[in-house]
Amino acid sequence: AATVAEAVAELAREPNAQVVAGGTNLVDLMKYHITTPSKIIDITRLPLKTIEQRTDGGISIGGLVTNADVAANSIVQQNYPLLASAILAGASGQLRNAATTGGNLLQRTRCSYFYDTHTPCNKRDPGSGCPAISGRNRQHAILGTSDRCIATHPSDMCVALSALDAVVRVVGPHGERLIAISDFHRLPGETPERDTTLAHDEIVLAVELPTTRYDLHSYLKIRDRQSFAFALVSVAAAVTVTDGVISTAAVAVGGVAHKPWRVAEAEAVLVNRPPDASAFSECAGRMVRGAIGRPYNAFKIELAQRAIVRALTQAINGTPQSQRAKHVC
Repeated sequence: AATVAEAVAELAREPNAQVVAGGTNLVDLMKYHITTPSKIIDITRLPLKTIEQRTDGGISIGGLVTNADVAANSIVQQNYPLLASAILAGASGQLRNAATTGGNLLQRTRCSYFYDTHTPCNKRDPGSGCPAISGRNRQHAILGTSDRCIATHPSDMCVALSALDAVVRVVGPHGERLIAISDFHRLPGETPERDTTLAHDEIVLAVELPTTRYDLHSYLKIRDRQSFAFALVSVAAAVTVTDGVISTAAVAVGGVAHKPWRVAEAEAVLVNRPPDASAFSECAGRMVRGAIGRPYNAFKIELAQRAIVRALTQAINGTPQSQRAKHVC
């Protein structure tokens, strides 16, 4: 596609067409015969590769900006270090060089049953069942699940975007629209095959970030190994402390649900309180209310609470997890 309009028109014309940019997820899905597009629309020539400062003080990250370029951008590092840290926690250097912002938003679950076409999967074949519910579910969700699906969303970047109240700008045949990041990804419900609220004939143009409200941050990722592994639990914590008490706070958790998990009530208990273990523990407890643990992933309920407390503590102490040295401070 030479233009955005051409790409949108091709998508609208072909119900089973898909777009490809970095291809770090789509190509795998095609190799495993999980998805079989009738047409591939190459959008790598579209002018969506810049990071721009907006007049309101926020930034706009083009849908084709690579993850590596976002993490290395000086504006992102200075004003949104939480986002840079989250991106560096994901995948590998080679993948970050290819993966795009839009592709990261749209990547599909890494559930092993989803990837095994010899097993049922409601996400891959609606109505066939979810063997993960009674099977090997160590990596699976504990929050926001349904009897159709307990898969998790794999992105690190999206967890940070959730905490930063990002907005996704998309375009389709009827023009542009803005989708709050909290509304972009869906819980499985009765239709787990639908990951997002993006229409088939829409393309991600950019991710818009408002002016940062937070002085302190930490992105904590708990995983089986310190490189090239998806999160068991991850936490994006961002806070501002004024006169000895927390004035603003955002906490988003990954690895526990079909989308980045935020609970406004849990964040509210932090505001106007000293940044101490008592406040952090209460926040963590409220974040996991309603969690359902299964034989192999029940440990995530306590792990998530401990990770939230740790991430908030690291943010307050100015010792966020290092994503380059690969150690936990």
